[in-house]
Amino acid sequence: MTKMQKQKGFTLIEVMIVVAIIGIISAIAYPSYMESVRKSNRADGKAALNDVAQRLQRCFTAYSSYTHANCGVGQTLDGGSVSSGEGMYTVTGAVAATTFTLTAAPVAGTTQAGDSKCGSLTLTQAGVKGASGPQGTECW
Repeated sequence: MTKMQKQKGFTLIEVMIVVAIIGIISAIAYPSYMESVRKSNRADGKAALNDVAQRLQRCFTAYSSYTHANCGVGQTLDGGSVSSGEGMYTVTGAVAATTFTLTAAPVAGTTQAGDSKCGSLTLTQAGVKGASGPQGTECW
């Protein structure tokens, strides 16, 4: 009588079950990860908005106008823009002598371009914060 040797290894079904489980976990984890990345990158837009707003406030304190000729950032925003530190956002603004509204728009081609929850962030001279997406002020 010969003994049958027990074979070692995995069956195709076992391997396919493992692949299916990894696929399901990946399908859930990747979108959650990307949303976390977008949320952390919003800090770049917020920092850029606050920096530009502070520079405009210094101009207003010194010259009683956001658009004074000696106010460099006010002149830059007149038809131009300022890039955020990490390059995720571009800050533009509607600047008048006594008011301003700054907008930080996501740069195309970055992860922030897919930020459907918040979109563009806004800040006014009165400190009113907002966003173009459905979450609005929750983005701040």
